[in-house]
Amino acid sequence: MATESRTVIVVYSHIVGLAVIRALGRRGIPVVVLHYLPVEMGYVSKHVRQHFRITSPQVDEEAFVADILGLDGRFAGSLIIPTDDYTVVALSRNKTRLEPRYRVAVEDWDIVRRMIRKQHTYELAEEVGVPYPKMAVCETPDDIDARIGEFRFPCLLKPCEGHRFYDIFRKKVLVVRDPAEVRARYRDLRDLGIPVMLQEIIPGEACEGVNYNSYVADGEPLAEFTAEKVRVDPPFFGSPRVIVSKRIPEIIEPGRKLIKALGYTGFSCMEFKRDVRDGVYKLMEVNARHNLSGTLAVACGIDFPWIMYRDLVEGRKETASGFREGVFWIDLTKDLMRFLVSRRAEGYSVAQYLVPYRGKHVFAIWDAGDPLPFVKRCADIVKKGVTGRGHDS
Repeated sequence: MATESRTVIVVYSHIVGLAVIRALGRRGIPVVVLHYLPVEMGYVSKHVRQHFRITSPQVDEEAFVADILGLDGRFAGSLIIPTDDYTVVALSRNKTRLEPRYRVAVEDWDIVRRMIRKQHTYELAEEVGVPYPKMAVCETPDDIDARIGEFRFPCLLKPCEGHRFYDIFRKKVLVVRDPAEVRARYRDLRDLGIPVMLQEIIPGEACEGVNYNSYVADGEPLAEFTAEKVRVDPPFFGSPRVIVSKRIPEIIEPGRKLIKALGYTGFSCMEFKRDVRDGVYKLMEVNARHNLSGTLAVACGIDFPWIMYRDLVEGRKETASGFREGVFWIDLTKDLMRFLVSRRAEGYSVAQYLVPYRGKHVFAIWDAGDPLPFVKRCADIVKKGVTGRGHDS
């Protein structure tokens, strides 16, 4: 019988968390979920032994930590895995308080801070020679006036901390078309207390965006996985809704170099985009948590949640080399919605749109052997459409 010290506690159970839940649950690992947003669907998975609603770290970080510390004592020694940026930040900042009772799968705050705050990531990239887009952090209106002439329009107004920005605008970036729009948007963001940067647009289609995923222990990658974006939501500057596994050797060395410079241990996901002007992959961001398309790596033979579990719970270094290429990951509800709303604007024929569905593929949420998360996702979409309320990510 499984002991409670083998239990994994997944915090936040949307798409990212669901991938972790299923990967570990299928290996017989007891999974407990802590959830805090109504739209989370992972906690209804058949692989979840117990679930608890807790305070959102977005609302009250201290109460969030207190809720975790107040769990039943039989979860002592369990591994806690955060699956969104808010939980990463809250757990990292409070790691020393949590560690006497749990294993916590986050790095120390001095490292996580450099990954969450994009200007620090780009500064480090500059130090180690990893290419990145031209950018300028703007903390005051004078900064805008001083730097705006360096950029061609349209360009991007981008948050220094993406998770806070996305919760407000439901977008990762804002496209600004002239200096007047920059100044107007900046005023809005300044009033909300969100630090921002100007950044050039890297030209190219969605497929120029790629991911480098790795799990690093003792300074060496135990496993690496790369994939290419196919379609994003919203179109052109959004999060992936279709991705395909693909070997992209050009981003392996920059990814390793940046992780080493950070001194980072554990799972991370880096996003790059190939600049069609010079063919060079430019760093877009680094995530100190499991990524949106986590199910894809597992389906292709790189089981990152299991590798993390073996390392942090069992003390064993599970390595994985090689993965299946040409497998698609599809967020079905988002992709079908975009088929109806924006397929023509994106320039896809019906035949092109169906390519991922005709090939080898895995869905983000739908699973015939574990259908309840998809049922809940559909119910939440209907509820949002009827009431006009909801939150999705």
